[in-house]
Amino acid sequence: MAFDKRLIVDCTFNYIFIEPRSYKSGFRCEAKNLSGEAVGKGKREGLHIDKKSSGEAVGKSKREGLYIDKQGKWRSFEPKKLSRKPCGSLRGRGWKYGSGFVDGIFPVLSPIALQILDFAQNDIDPNQLWGSLDTLPASHTTWDDIINVVVQLRFKKKWDSIVLICEWVLHKSSFKPDVMCYNLLIDAYGQKSLYKDAESAYLELLENRCVPTEDTYALLLKAYCKSGLLGKAEAVFSEMRKYGLPPSAVVYNAYIDGLMKGGNPQKAEAIFQRMKRDCCEPSVDTYTMLINLYGKANKSYMALKVFDEMRSQKCKPNICTYTALVNAFAREGHCEKAEEIFEQLQEAGYEPDVYAYNALLEAYSRAGYPYGAAEIFSLMQHMGCEPDRASYNIMVDAYGRAGLHEDAQAVFKEMLRMGISPTMKSHMLLLSAYSRTGNVAKCEDIVNQMQKSGLEPDTFVFNSMLNLYGRLGQFGKMEEVLAAMDKGPYVADISTYNILINVYGRAGFLERMEELFQSLPTKSLKPDVVTWTSRLGAYSRKKLYKRCFEIFEEMIDSGCYPDGGTAKVLLSACSSEEQIEQVTTVIRSVHKNMKTVLPL
Repeated sequence: MAFDKRLIVDCTFNYIFIEPRSYKSGFRCEAKNLSGEAVGKGKREGLHIDKKSSGEAVGKSKREGLYIDKQGKWRSFEPKKLSRKPCGSLRGRGWKYGSGFVDGIFPVLSPIALQILDFAQNDIDPNQLWGSLDTLPASHTTWDDIINVVVQLRFKKKWDSIVLICEWVLHKSSFKPDVMCYNLLIDAYGQKSLYKDAESAYLELLENRCVPTEDTYALLLKAYCKSGLLGKAEAVFSEMRKYGLPPSAVVYNAYIDGLMKGGNPQKAEAIFQRMKRDCCEPSVDTYTMLINLYGKANKSYMALKVFDEMRSQKCKPNICTYTALVNAFAREGHCEKAEEIFEQLQEAGYEPDVYAYNALLEAYSRAGYPYGAAEIFSLMQHMGCEPDRASYNIMVDAYGRAGLHEDAQAVFKEMLRMGISPTMKSHMLLLSAYSRTGNVAKCEDIVNQMQKSGLEPDTFVFNSMLNLYGRLGQFGKMEEVLAAMDKGPYVADISTYNILINVYGRAGFLERMEELFQSLPTKSLKPDVVTWTSRLGAYSRKKLYKRCFEIFEEMIDSGCYPDGGTAKVLLSACSSEEQIEQVTTVIRSVHKNMKTVLPL
């Protein structure tokens, strides 16, 4: 970030809904280079905090503590009442893993902190940022500003900037870092999947005689889970016991969350059971995560079971818990159950937010009731809850699923009129709506609109167009799209070839189908169960039982196990009782072997 003129910090800083707060005037942000000289136009500059000629320091200005509470109301606190330790009032207690600031306190950034935040969140040279931070006075106020800025950067997911600032604090500043600084650094490295750097930060924490907290271990666990290192994640529990810290709900929650995000729900479920065996009481966040886990697996009955267990343990559900359960039923289109939980949410004294309404909208959309979803959409507006982008996307999808493409288009236009920029997903849902009706011209127009609005079509968009052309028998256009994917930046994935193999197989072009299948190794793609089943289906329709059985054996030898669809296709190739019996025996044998080979 470059400054080509002096920026004067206006020290009368106005806030909405509160009285203006005064700072002693005279501090200015001045453009200077790293050597401290004034910079002219065209030169690289850094953020420099200059003092008033009288020499008064920034730290002497009176600071009021302002924050937004859980109800969204402005509150204030007296900084002197907080335990002031060396390097700042929030040092060591301001930030907690998973909850932002403790007790919902989010201090309003000072003018200097706002300048640092604006400067740090841009892509800048590390030396430029460090040089700018070197100009700040070493005071309690500066420490508070830096930590508040880092927490704000965490909300914005600016992991690189967090690493740069924390590394400056640790290795280049005169501040003595505490465990909170290390925790923020471990978190940033974990989010970037740099588990070795997270480990190094933890070891440095110990070398500097900082005492690790449960947050430290929780963040280290998440870093390992994100990198798929479950063995190291388990070792964290031993490390905790070594320092006399029994694993708490915070640590277990981090482990479960990391496993879920790493695509290992079965292990996450096992850790939840272990947590209870270890007599560690699950928190509301634990139960909410498990409800989400079962909801995403389309096991709403299990999600409800967890919810009932939660209440039986006298653990009060929060609005996130209720919303997760509504979502669980919504994914399976169970409108009545979703409505029932939504009503329980209100009876518990919670005001439904946009996430709760969106969950209920999804229930009607998945169930095929677009006008029911429209009623909920109108209700949320009537209740003063403004629909967000996700709300409009759900409505586009609801109408598209029902074949009401004109209504889907109307919602899309309304979203634009409301000033909400459609994302790739928004366009994809509209594309799917018109694709269902076979309207090629409109689908092509939507793809062109995406490009005009600055959104580059991805592989999923091209796969959708391939599927549309294939269903309509427009093989020439299919080949054009495939050629464009081979030449351009769009990488064809296994789903691309599954569509092609399925389309050509159904059309009876077995030679072209086999050519595409044989080309997969050259594309570094491995056939999955859909690929094999689509290939089997082509021969099954011609009742070529012997050829089907040969392909099935190839499939098993390659390590790909059949699903119910594969068995059904193989059975449809049979033309005698003897063949049916042979297929049934083989399928049973394969599934029996799967139970001994695969973890359940």
